[in-house]
Amino acid sequence: MASSEAAQRNHDELFPGHVSTLGVTDPELIEVFGNFAFEEVLADSTLDTRTRLMMQLDVLAERGVRLPLDGQSTTTPGTRATHGRAVQERIVGADRVERMYAAAAEDELRFQRFLSANCFGDYLTRSGIEVPVRELLTLAMLAALGGCDSQVRSHVAANLNVGNDRQLLISVLTALLPFIGYPRTLNALAAINEVAPACSEGQ
Repeated sequence: MASSEAAQRNHDELFPGHVSTLGVTDPELIEVFGNFAFEEVLADSTLDTRTRLMMQLDVLAERGVRLPLDGQSTTTPGTRATHGRAVQERIVGADRVERMYAAAAEDELRFQRFLSANCFGDYLTRSGIEVPVRELLTLAMLAALGGCDSQVRSHVAANLNVGNDRQLLISVLTALLPFIGYPRTLNALAAINEVAPACSEGQ
Protein backbone atom coordinates (compact mmCIF):
# COMPACT_ATOMS: atom_id res chain seq x y z
CA MET A 1 0.00 0.00 0.00
CA ALA A 2 1.49 3.35 -1.02
CA SER A 3 0.83 6.67 0.66
CA SER A 4 -2.01 8.47 -1.08
CA GLU A 5 -1.34 11.82 -2.71
CA ALA A 6 -3.68 13.56 -0.25
CA ALA A 7 -2.02 11.94 2.76
CA GLN A 8 1.45 12.88 1.51
CA ARG A 9 0.36 16.45 0.79
CA ASN A 10 -1.24 16.89 4.25
CA HIS A 11 1.81 15.32 5.92
CA ASP A 12 4.23 17.56 4.01
CA GLU A 13 2.23 20.67 4.92
CA LEU A 14 2.95 19.98 8.59
CA PHE A 15 6.31 18.21 8.40
CA PRO A 16 8.11 19.33 5.24
CA GLY A 17 11.00 17.06 4.37
CA HIS A 18 10.49 14.82 7.42
CA VAL A 19 10.96 11.08 6.94
CA SER A 20 9.84 8.92 9.85
CA THR A 21 12.30 6.31 11.06
CA LEU A 22 9.39 3.89 10.72
CA GLY A 23 9.29 4.82 7.04
CA VAL A 24 12.67 3.10 6.79
CA THR A 25 12.22 0.22 9.22
CA ASP A 26 8.51 -0.55 8.65
CA PRO A 27 7.35 1.30 5.53
CA GLU A 28 4.09 -0.63 5.28
CA LEU A 29 3.06 0.39 8.83
CA ILE A 30 3.87 4.07 8.24
CA GLU A 31 1.90 4.02 4.99
CA VAL A 32 -1.16 2.57 6.74
CA PHE A 33 -0.83 5.10 9.59
CA GLY A 34 -0.16 8.00 7.23
CA ASN A 35 -3.13 7.28 4.99
CA PHE A 36 -5.38 7.00 8.05
CA ALA A 37 -4.05 9.98 10.04
CA PHE A 38 -3.42 12.38 7.17
CA GLU A 39 -6.26 11.54 4.77
CA GLU A 40 -9.10 9.38 6.07
CA VAL A 41 -9.41 11.05 9.48
CA LEU A 42 -9.04 14.55 8.02
CA ALA A 43 -11.80 13.86 5.50
CA ASP A 44 -14.23 13.35 8.40
CA SER A 45 -13.05 16.31 10.48
CA THR A 46 -14.49 19.81 10.23
CA LEU A 47 -11.54 21.40 12.07
CA ASP A 48 -9.44 24.00 10.32
CA THR A 49 -5.70 23.27 10.24
CA ARG A 50 -4.83 25.71 13.05
CA THR A 51 -7.42 24.29 15.46
CA ARG A 52 -6.51 20.72 14.58
CA LEU A 53 -2.84 21.37 15.28
CA MET A 54 -3.65 22.99 18.61
CA MET A 55 -5.66 19.92 19.62
CA GLN A 56 -2.73 17.72 18.62
CA LEU A 57 -0.32 19.84 20.71
CA ASP A 58 1.81 21.16 17.89
CA VAL A 59 5.32 22.38 18.76
CA LEU A 60 5.48 26.18 18.83
CA ALA A 61 9.05 26.65 17.63
CA GLU A 62 8.55 24.34 14.65
CA ARG A 63 5.52 26.38 13.56
CA GLY A 64 7.42 29.66 13.54
CA VAL A 65 5.98 31.16 16.72
CA ARG A 66 8.38 33.80 18.08
CA LEU A 67 9.78 32.79 21.46
CA PRO A 68 9.84 33.78 24.24
CA LEU A 69 6.15 34.61 24.14
CA ASP A 70 4.98 38.04 25.19
CA GLY A 71 3.36 38.19 28.63
CA GLN A 72 -0.29 37.15 28.53
CA SER A 73 -1.34 37.40 32.16
CA THR A 74 -4.43 39.52 32.82
CA THR A 75 -4.51 39.15 36.61
CA THR A 76 -2.44 40.20 39.60
CA PRO A 77 -1.84 38.38 42.88
CA GLY A 78 -4.68 40.47 44.28
CA THR A 79 -7.20 39.78 41.50
CA ARG A 80 -6.43 36.23 40.41
CA ALA A 81 -8.94 34.61 42.80
CA THR A 82 -11.91 36.83 41.90
CA HIS A 83 -11.16 36.95 38.17
CA GLY A 84 -10.45 33.23 38.17
CA ARG A 85 -13.73 32.43 39.87
CA ALA A 86 -15.59 34.61 37.36
CA VAL A 87 -14.09 32.63 34.46
CA GLN A 88 -14.71 29.37 36.32
CA GLU A 89 -18.38 30.30 36.72
CA ARG A 90 -18.62 31.15 33.03
CA ILE A 91 -17.15 27.80 32.04
CA VAL A 92 -18.54 25.48 34.71
CA GLY A 93 -21.67 27.36 35.74
CA ALA A 94 -22.08 29.62 38.77
CA ASP A 95 -24.48 27.23 40.53
CA ARG A 96 -22.07 24.32 40.15
CA VAL A 97 -19.10 26.33 41.45
CA GLU A 98 -21.16 27.42 44.46
CA ARG A 99 -22.14 23.81 45.14
CA MET A 100 -18.51 22.67 44.93
CA TYR A 101 -17.49 25.26 47.51
CA ALA A 102 -20.45 24.44 49.76
CA ALA A 103 -19.85 20.67 49.58
CA ALA A 104 -16.12 20.83 50.34
CA ALA A 105 -15.08 19.69 53.80
CA GLU A 106 -13.16 22.28 55.81
CA ASP A 107 -9.84 20.52 55.25
CA GLU A 108 -10.55 20.27 51.47
CA LEU A 109 -11.73 23.83 50.85
CA ARG A 110 -8.21 24.81 49.79
CA PHE A 111 -8.61 22.72 46.61
CA GLN A 112 -11.63 24.80 45.57
CA ARG A 113 -9.64 27.98 46.21
CA PHE A 114 -6.72 26.55 44.23
CA LEU A 115 -9.03 25.76 41.32
CA SER A 116 -10.44 29.29 41.25
CA ALA A 117 -7.20 31.23 41.81
CA ASN A 118 -4.59 29.01 40.19
CA CYS A 119 -6.24 26.81 37.56
CA PHE A 120 -8.68 29.44 36.34
CA GLY A 121 -7.12 32.68 37.65
CA ASP A 122 -3.53 32.09 36.64
CA TYR A 123 -4.13 30.19 33.41
CA LEU A 124 -7.60 30.47 31.90
CA THR A 125 -7.71 34.26 32.25
CA ARG A 126 -4.61 34.63 30.06
CA SER A 127 -4.93 36.37 26.70
CA GLY A 128 -3.93 34.86 23.38
CA ILE A 129 -6.44 31.99 23.22
CA GLU A 130 -10.18 32.47 23.61
CA VAL A 131 -12.01 30.52 26.30
CA PRO A 132 -13.88 28.19 23.86
CA VAL A 133 -10.55 27.15 22.29
CA ARG A 134 -8.97 26.69 25.74
CA GLU A 135 -11.84 24.37 26.62
CA LEU A 136 -11.27 22.33 23.46
CA LEU A 137 -7.58 22.08 24.37
CA THR A 138 -8.44 20.98 27.90
CA LEU A 139 -10.76 18.27 26.59
CA ALA A 140 -8.12 17.10 24.11
CA MET A 141 -5.46 16.83 26.81
CA LEU A 142 -7.74 15.00 29.23
CA ALA A 143 -8.85 12.56 26.55
CA ALA A 144 -5.21 11.93 25.59
CA LEU A 145 -4.18 11.34 29.21
CA GLY A 146 -6.71 8.58 29.79
CA GLY A 147 -8.02 7.65 33.23
CA CYS A 148 -9.71 11.05 33.56
CA ASP A 149 -13.28 9.99 32.77
CA SER A 150 -14.92 12.24 35.37
CA GLN A 151 -12.92 15.25 34.22
CA VAL A 152 -13.64 14.48 30.56
CA ARG A 153 -17.39 14.46 31.32
CA SER A 154 -17.06 17.76 33.20
CA HIS A 155 -15.20 19.36 30.33
CA VAL A 156 -17.66 18.08 27.75
CA ALA A 157 -20.29 20.00 29.73
CA ALA A 158 -17.94 22.99 30.03
CA ASN A 159 -17.40 23.00 26.26
CA LEU A 160 -21.15 23.10 25.73
CA ASN A 161 -21.40 25.98 28.25
CA VAL A 162 -18.97 28.10 26.24
CA GLY A 163 -20.59 27.42 22.87
CA ASN A 164 -18.74 24.39 21.49
CA ASP A 165 -21.27 21.89 20.17
CA ARG A 166 -21.32 18.10 19.97
CA GLN A 167 -20.17 18.02 16.35
CA LEU A 168 -17.11 20.13 17.12
CA LEU A 169 -16.18 17.86 20.05
CA ILE A 170 -16.51 14.81 17.83
CA SER A 171 -14.33 16.49 15.19
CA VAL A 172 -11.65 17.02 17.84
CA LEU A 173 -11.79 13.33 18.80
CA THR A 174 -11.63 12.37 15.15
CA ALA A 175 -8.42 14.36 14.70
CA LEU A 176 -6.94 12.89 17.89
CA LEU A 177 -7.79 9.25 17.17
CA PRO A 178 -4.63 8.28 15.26
CA PHE A 179 -2.46 9.75 18.01
CA ILE A 180 -4.25 8.72 21.23
CA GLY A 181 -5.69 5.38 20.08
CA TYR A 182 -9.11 3.78 20.20
CA PRO A 183 -9.52 3.10 23.96
CA ARG A 184 -9.03 6.74 24.99
CA THR A 185 -10.99 8.03 22.00
CA LEU A 186 -13.93 5.74 22.70
CA ASN A 187 -13.89 6.60 26.41
CA ALA A 188 -14.08 10.30 25.51
CA LEU A 189 -16.81 9.57 22.97
CA ALA A 190 -18.80 7.80 25.70
CA ALA A 191 -18.52 10.95 27.81
CA ILE A 192 -19.79 13.07 24.94
CA ASN A 193 -22.70 10.68 24.42
CA GLU A 194 -23.51 10.78 28.13
CA VAL A 195 -23.47 14.58 28.42
CA ALA A 196 -24.58 15.55 24.89
CA PRO A 197 -26.37 12.59 23.33
CA ALA A 198 -27.02 12.59 19.59
CA CYS A 199 -30.46 13.75 18.57
CA SER A 200 -32.71 11.11 17.07
CA GLU A 201 -33.68 11.51 13.44
CA GLY A 202 -36.51 13.95 13.01
CA GLN A 203 -35.86 15.80 16.28
